[in-house]
Amino acid sequence: MRLVLTIAWTHVRRRARQTLVAIAGVTTGVGFSIMMAAMMEGSQDDFIKTLVDALPHISVTDELREPTRQPANIIFQAAEFHGLTPEARRPGIKNPMATIASLQSWVAGALTPSVQSKAVLRFAGRNLTISVIGIDPRTEGEVSNLATHMRQGTLASLYRSSNAILLGDRLADKIGARVNSSITLASAEGAIMSANVVGTFHSGFRATDETTGYVLLKTAQILERQTGVVNEIRIRTRDPMEARLISERIGEQTGYKSVSWQEAQEDLLAAITLRNVLMYTIVGAILLVASFGTYNIISTITHEKTRDIAILKSLGFKTATIRSIFIIEAILIGLVGAMLGWVFGYLLTRGLATLEFKTPFSDYNHLPVLYSAKHYLLATGVALLSSLIAGYFPARAAARLHPVDIIRGAT
Repeated sequence: MRLVLTIAWTHVRRRARQTLVAIAGVTTGVGFSIMMAAMMEGSQDDFIKTLVDALPHISVTDELREPTRQPANIIFQAAEFHGLTPEARRPGIKNPMATIASLQSWVAGALTPSVQSKAVLRFAGRNLTISVIGIDPRTEGEVSNLATHMRQGTLASLYRSSNAILLGDRLADKIGARVNSSITLASAEGAIMSANVVGTFHSGFRATDETTGYVLLKTAQILERQTGVVNEIRIRTRDPMEARLISERIGEQTGYKSVSWQEAQEDLLAAITLRNVLMYTIVGAILLVASFGTYNIISTITHEKTRDIAILKSLGFKTATIRSIFIIEAILIGLVGAMLGWVFGYLLTRGLATLEFKTPFSDYNHLPVLYSAKHYLLATGVALLSSLIAGYFPARAAARLHPVDIIRGAT
């Protein structure tokens, strides 16, 4: 085996220019594939993180998992009734505090109650329909990033005055309201109250910043004219990827509709899956192009070493041994090129991470990239595999050469 390695190394070393070209091709392919994977997966993870942090991992609403059956349908299984109005049901989750305590016993994460309401905001002669969300400031920070999105005031500011409200910064700018401004809220239930603006927030989602206000739970309950009502329980799990399974279990336990962030964003996650397919296709194409350079170099070496092959076979070298020599040459080129590609790919990735860009919607930001050993191992594996395939066919052709034909000049 040592003799085979020596012969392979001699072939590679004697054709230094061609070898360096082949190594450069593999290095370029591995480096750019690492850079592309780091950039695309980094931007994907950043997008998912932003999406997950902006929304609760699980939302449990007072909507029942299955519609309430009519009494006649329960008694008469064969009967069908259409157009009947179901009996009025008090809105909200039954025994919300007991439900939360029960879920806290096994759900790994944080839970908080909230009240979802709609109201007409009146200020300076303008009327706007907004979403009013009643929250508990003591637990809200464990479930959402609202505390870090505050531009003016804090969550604790809701305790400063009666009927205090936090407005999205775009909503405040639209109506011209400022901190300490007094606005009027009118709910669909007929409740009208005067609220005091105690702070503004910026979530980065235009729809939220233009149409949302946060108040205390009791304030939202007054708007809904339902004392003690809680119509949503929001949950943040320790592992966001477990949210779907936990959501299904919560729905079975409580009987209420439970929606995970994966279910709420199915279309976006499907687009990300397609994006991953595109990413790995591009990476594979880059490495495939690099493998053609290795194939050409090994083919050239094989063609120029035909007389050496004849001598080796006449000395008793077996066909498998001759084939292994050229395969080893291809693997050497692929291995050296892959290791240099690690350095090249890391430098490209670091260079991308330092770039700053500005969009109409945000200040200067750095391009998100992901440093992962998976990218290096995947690129190396594909590079070695392509080098092995690229070297196999010339090696097989070299091993089939007959020494008598070579010596006679038949080839």
